[in-house]
Parts: sequence; structure tokens; C-alpha cells
Amino acid sequence: MEKRWKMRPYDIEAAAALQESLKINPVLCRMLAQRGITSFDGAREFFRPDLSHLHDPFLMKDMDKAVERILRARSHKERILIYGDYDVDGTTAVGCMYNLLSGIIDPALLDFYIPHRYREGYGISMQGVDYAVDKGFTLVIALDCGVKSGELIGRAKDKGVDFIVCDHHLPGPELPPAVALLNPKQAGCAYPYKELCGCGVGFKLVMALCRTLGLPESLYLDMLDLVATAIAADIVPLTGENRTLAYFGLKKANENPCIALKAIMDVGRARGRILIQHLVFMVAPRVNAAGRMDDARKVIELFVEKDPVVARVIAERLQTDNEERREADQSTTEEALALIRSGEHTLTKATVVYRPHWHKGVVGIVASRLIDHFYRPTIVLTQSGDLVSGSARSIAGFNIHDGLEQCKEHLLSFGGHYFAAGMTLRPEEVEAFARKFEAVVASSLEEDMFTPEILIDAEVSFGDCTLSFYEIIAQMEPFGPENPQPVLLAKGVWDSGQSRIVKENHLRFEVRQGTYTLTGIGFNLAQKYPMVSSGQPFDVLFHLEENEWQGVKKLQMKVIDIRPGG
Repeated sequence: MEKRWKMRPYDIEAAAALQESLKINPVLCRMLAQRGITSFDGAREFFRPDLSHLHDPFLMKDMDKAVERILRARSHKERILIYGDYDVDGTTAVGCMYNLLSGIIDPALLDFYIPHRYREGYGISMQGVDYAVDKGFTLVIALDCGVKSGELIGRAKDKGVDFIVCDHHLPGPELPPAVALLNPKQAGCAYPYKELCGCGVGFKLVMALCRTLGLPESLYLDMLDLVATAIAADIVPLTGENRTLAYFGLKKANENPCIALKAIMDVGRARGRILIQHLVFMVAPRVNAAGRMDDARKVIELFVEKDPVVARVIAERLQTDNEERREADQSTTEEALALIRSGEHTLTKATVVYRPHWHKGVVGIVASRLIDHFYRPTIVLTQSGDLVSGSARSIAGFNIHDGLEQCKEHLLSFGGHYFAAGMTLRPEEVEAFARKFEAVVASSLEEDMFTPEILIDAEVSFGDCTLSFYEIIAQMEPFGPENPQPVLLAKGVWDSGQSRIVKENHLRFEVRQGTYTLTGIGFNLAQKYPMVSSGQPFDVLFHLEENEWQGVKKLQMKVIDIRPGG
């Protein structure tokens, strides 16, 4: 698939001022300005994260109420239920909260509850409330959910069950009747950083409890590798406090990972330094697979396990779930691609595919895979009891939630955000829904928006790509939303004659620009080999990375795309 190349904008004056004060390569100053860093002090804080940068948890609205209610439950020996969503953000939050409370409260008074993905769905469920009431819990701490569950939380309150809600999703017009609502996005909350994930909000409550009780900092700092996993998996901005939490979470993951994380990484055969992408692509899928294929309760059992041998057994069960998920993902993707290419799929601006036997746990993943092939807003549907349910994924420039809002006459329910959503509908509505969704997409997007766009941070020459230049880029980690790994452009490079196709789909590069030569790998770029080997100059987009072999460090390119150049 061809891609559009576009230079990322930046504040020219800010970049010049940074260059004057920092005395580093102007290209690096441009990258900092693109990330909103415009002063010497801002750059110092960015390059030197410190735990002192974490905000006081009591700046968060209702934090004092939440701490007081938990301590009252502790003194009165009330039963406390820790409730969280089934994804990485929710389960890590439950694990962190349970690990703290089990050290200050009789574990016999504690339990945790994870709703079943298919029987209960996302967030607070009727079954969950009934469980709390039936088992005699008088306090529920809801993590990564609850801000839009006012009716169910009100039902629980009427039956003598209080809720503390720790959530990061945008509140609706009416807030739930919780004894405390912790959410930086709610009106009237003075907390300085608004982009915490659900686990991050729960972590601030853990932090507040530790400070109130005079407990050592190590109790909450030991949780940072799980917090970093949630930040990585939930695709929240890697800015401000999130970046500090992720930085020190990765440090702990590399130096002294918790028992659960170590077990997952051992089973996944992780090697070398753990980066944010390892949490995204190795740890997160194994955690999510439990809820997708079976029951996410085993994830919490892993997060609270103290015996490394038992933890390894649970991690292997997660590995099995993930292998089953991968098989279902692959087979469903192949079926969906065949369906689209058969001619039966007649939509041109959107992709909507439906087969009743597809596994509900992988339809969102499959939707993402189809976008990689066709780059269209995509919905994958399957049978769910007597109804049809599905997941939607979007592309830049199209708000999938707003798109579904325009199709709501065909839907029983839907929810989500800009890039991802879910829905249910009746089987007889599928065809009409697909046609309406196609019309909505077609009227919303210009033709060039159906071609994926690569944002370029800066043009460089190979002569710029020194070890000192790379080392400053490396200090910009961890990379993620709003702090992406820099994409560099080098123009007019030539094949040295040593570039070749490897493993059928990939390209091994050795290219030169003037007197400088760089090597690299371009995954799934084998089809571009004729351009490389033509003897003509071309332009290359790449991430600059470091490879160490037998103690020798060498820079190389991870090539993203190429096009004819001059």
C-alpha cells in the first residue's frame, strides 16, 4: 500500500531558542519543539525524569474522601470488593490495589471481581452488583470503569454498598452516586495531569493510602512495572506524568520485575532490554488473551501471586490462551480477506464483514488487520446469541464513535471512542447498517484520506547519524502517543549493491549517501526491491536504532518506506 509522506509541523522560533540554550543538533531541537518542549527547563525535565515530578495524589478531587472511606472500612472490618475491567488497564489496576490492601487489611475481608467479557460486557454489571450484595461487601473499589454506571451504582447504594470509582474515561452529564469519584477529567478536578490511564488513577489512590498511613514509598514504587504495562497497552499519551511513570516502570521491569511480569516475560522468552514495545506486543496480548478466550480472573491470580513457581504455571495458561487467540485471529483474518476479495463485499469506502461463527474475542484485532490491508474504517461482526455484535476500528480523520451515532437507527447499542468502538444489532439490520455506514464514511472523508499518512520529524543526512546524535534520541524514550519514535528522512541515497531480499518478504538494506553508508532492515518491503536495485537514487524513511554485536555498537536503520528520489 502506497503511503503519503508529510513533514510534522513545529514552532520554528521555539526550536531556534532551544538550539541557542541546549547547543545540540538543530534537528534534535526541532523534534523537541514538535513535542511541545519549548524551554531549557522543559527539556531538562523531559530528558531527566524524576519521581519528584509525580503530582501529589491529594490534588485529585475526592481523594480525601476515598482514603477516608477505605480507612473507615478497615477499622470497622468491612468487606471490600476490588472491581476492574478485563483488559490490561483494568486487571493491572486490580492487581496493584489488591496487593496493597492485602497488606493492611485482613485478606479474608478482600476479594476481586472481573466481569466476564461475553456474559457481562464492559464495566460495572448487574451480576457484579448482585455478587457484591449477596456476598456481604459494603465497599466496592471500581477501577478503570464506573464513571458512566450511575444507575447500577445507585442500585448498589440502595442495598447498602458504597462505591469508590477510579476511572479515566470522559464523564457523562450525570456523575454516579459514588462516595468518591476519582477522575482527573471530571469538572472541578484541579489535578494537573488529565491523561492518566485507569491503572494510573488507581495508583494515585494507592499512593495516597501509603502516605496517609506512613507506609514506605517502596510499597507503591514496586508497582510501577505494572503501571507502565497499563500505560503502554491503553495507548494514553506518553507525556508528563505518564512518561515519568512509564520511565521508572520500565526501569523496574529491567532491573527487578515483579513476579507476575517476570513470569510472562520468561514464558514469552524476552531477551535483552525491555522497551515499551515489549509491553505492548508481548506482555499486553497475553494479559488480554485471558479475557478474550476464557476468563480474565486468572490474570489477577497471577498479579497477586507470591510464589514464582505458581506464577510460571499461570503465565503458561495465559500463553495457551494467547496461542488460541492467535490461531482464531489468523483464521478469521484469512476468511475476512477471502470474503472481501471474492466480490461479495461491495463497499468501497468502508469495510464491513460478517460471519456468525467468528470468535467474538478477536473481531477487534481482525478489524485492525484489515485496516493494514485496505486502510478503510472497518467493522467486523459475528453472532452473539440471538444478536449480532462487533468491533469497529478507524483511520486518521474519521471518528468511529460519531460515525456509529449517525447509524444508530440500525443499532441496539454502541459505545467507544475516536478510533475504536463496539456495537450490537439485530441480524436483519446488518445489510442496511453496512450501507448506511458506507454512506457516512464516504461523505466524511476526502479521497486522499484513504491513503495512510506517515508523519516525518525531520530530514537528515547520513552524516548527522552519529552515536552521539542517536544517544540523545534514545533519551527521548519511552516512545508512544504524543512522543513518537522519530521518523527521519534521508534523500537521494543509493544502493551499494549489497541490498537484498531476506525471508521472502523483507529487505536488507545497505545504502550510501555521499561518503556515508548505513545498513538496515525494512519489514514487508520486498516488493520495493526493484526500486532499490534500479541504480537510481531514492528517498528513505527510517527509525535510527543501535545494534550491538560482540561489544561493538553500530547504528542501523529500521526502514519504514522508500520512494523514488533525486
